[in-house]
Amino acid sequence: MSGSLFVISAPSGAGKTSLVHALLATNPQIDLSVSYTTREPREGEQNGVAYHFVSRETFSEMAGRGEFLESAEVYGNFYGTSQNWISQENAKDRDILLEIDWQGAAQVRRLFPECICIFILPPSIEALEQRLKGRGTDSSDVIARRMAAVRDDVAHVAEFDYVIINDDLHEALREFNAVVLAARLRGSKQLARHQTLINQLQNPE
Repeated sequence: MSGSLFVISAPSGAGKTSLVHALLATNPQIDLSVSYTTREPREGEQNGVAYHFVSRETFSEMAGRGEFLESAEVYGNFYGTSQNWISQENAKDRDILLEIDWQGAAQVRRLFPECICIFILPPSIEALEQRLKGRGTDSSDVIARRMAAVRDDVAHVAEFDYVIINDDLHEALREFNAVVLAARLRGSKQLARHQTLINQLQNPE
């Protein structure tokens, strides 16, 4: 495959989703993988856009058929990434972005060692809590559970290739785009894309 596979993870509330949406708006070459999940849709979320919302029974059947590149249980709900879709898009030289947690990232790295893993951090623990409360989508109990999980999430930051501090969205987006551009220019990717040119330069008539 000649497309690049990007994996982005972060503690809940670090601004990962906002950063991903900003990247997609400025980078037409990259596609976001839409995960399957057993959780209920939040207000305004559309099936097939935010997630593919499925029952636990359906999710279990898909997992049993080996349809997921990675899957994990997060806060009592299951999430999984379609393996067939990833392979088809990469074969078209499309870059793919996976927005998943550190557990899923570890699974993807085992299958695709060349994937580029990016971890997003908030500027402070106070900013993280403020963002979670500001979303207005979670109860106080859920927010407390997410805050308690931050330590475990951040414990895996050293497993990632790049770390971006999301203090200012514009600066974080600039750094994110720099990672994407560098990955596209890697020798192995450019050789696959421009083999005809390279052959012409090596064997001029």
